[in-house]
Amino acid sequence: MLALSTYTLGCKLNQLESESIADAFKREGFEILPWESGDLDRHGVPDILVVNTCTVTSKAEQKARRIIRKMLRDHPRAVIIVTGCYAQLEGERLRALEMEAGGLFCHEDRLFVVPGDHKSALLDLPRLLSEAMGGETHARAADPAMVSLVLPNLLAQWSPHKHERFRFNQTDCSFHSRAFLKIQDGCDNRCSYCRVSLARGPGVSLEAEQVLSALQALEAKGYGEAVLTGVNISRYRSGLDLAGLLGYLLDRTERIGLRLSSLEPEGMREDFITILAHPRIRPHFHLSVQSGSSRILEKMRRPYTPDTIEQGVSRLRSVKDDPFLASDIITGFPGETEAEFEKTYELCRSIGFAWIHAFPYSPRPGTEAYHFKEPVSEREAVARVERLLVLGQQGRQGYIHRWMGRTVEAIIESKVKGPGTSGLATGVSDNYLKLLITLPHEQALPPGSMVRCRLRSLPVEGEENSRFDALAERLE
Repeated sequence: MLALSTYTLGCKLNQLESESIADAFKREGFEILPWESGDLDRHGVPDILVVNTCTVTSKAEQKARRIIRKMLRDHPRAVIIVTGCYAQLEGERLRALEMEAGGLFCHEDRLFVVPGDHKSALLDLPRLLSEAMGGETHARAADPAMVSLVLPNLLAQWSPHKHERFRFNQTDCSFHSRAFLKIQDGCDNRCSYCRVSLARGPGVSLEAEQVLSALQALEAKGYGEAVLTGVNISRYRSGLDLAGLLGYLLDRTERIGLRLSSLEPEGMREDFITILAHPRIRPHFHLSVQSGSSRILEKMRRPYTPDTIEQGVSRLRSVKDDPFLASDIITGFPGETEAEFEKTYELCRSIGFAWIHAFPYSPRPGTEAYHFKEPVSEREAVARVERLLVLGQQGRQGYIHRWMGRTVEAIIESKVKGPGTSGLATGVSDNYLKLLITLPHEQALPPGSMVRCRLRSLPVEGEENSRFDALAERLE
């Protein structure tokens, strides 16, 4: 059968959208291959490759171009579809990759750029392809180049509007055991360094009734957890704010847990903190911090201060028992002095984040900061990142040690395969630890199942165990 692979760069929102695209192809009879399968053999080679791009940093854009070039070179018969935020802003640059080196990579049109605001059109592509091929998506003789006939017509007739952005919510996941539920898109903030608002447009929110319907469907399918995601879910507004939405969902569902994607520090108001105390809200919070310097935060046009961050963290810890707290930090922002970076470092150290996602500032065309003076050298920005990453690793290890011997809830991800692995499964705890779980009586539980387990020990050193935070045993 014709096979599809997706490669996703960037945020959880992109992951959800790639999942939905894969699910749409799967329902029409296409085979879905993990991206890594593409180099195995002829029966594992994808016919259609979808690259879902990100534009947050120049590194993400460079990686996208590198992946696209590799796919053009390694899969000369495959059709490549590039979409996402980078495709929205610099489509022509991506289209030019096909003709690099005088058309070295190909002899016919097979790279298509789908702007991010047309991404949801890809949900209709598999149905139209199936119709065009008379339903013969299972036949290897079918020509994947049929995409070149169907996709341009589809895009020409497409008229994106608000509701199209939320078609990506689905009840079957091809690559993740935890379900993702998109409740918001776009952003009204104009942070001086970010061009996501340029790529995704102004903020829009899915109506609460539709969020509830999608969540109830996931619960009915047996998912133990859903991740509520968006560009900026702290700015969810659709009659209810985020606190109101959470209360509305919890009152009308029974078992499914809710995990929140990135939150804004200024949103830690009393009503919001109160609803977070609910036992079905996961004790895992990712804060978009960016800096511990008041002056740098102001230059970034972030609407809070370091005091706001510390107060927000204190409130989170007041309603959850030692929650997993993570943060985003940008180093080397124009004008950031060594002393200002030390304020950021000290803020992160004093809070004790269990994870720090730090990355050097990247000048983004079209943003205010692109024209700022006083650049920080790349070498210095990277050195600052490395210090924060070490601090984050120390914070994670300290967090794991504190939880040894304690009981957590966990989502089963997959059964471990191989000699001597009977009765073992991988999972993610409610407080976001990656677990290797022993199941009594060699139980077989489907991905997405919720179990209670006790953290037993740290994993034995070795390459196979390096991806786990702890070993755990399921409690009967």
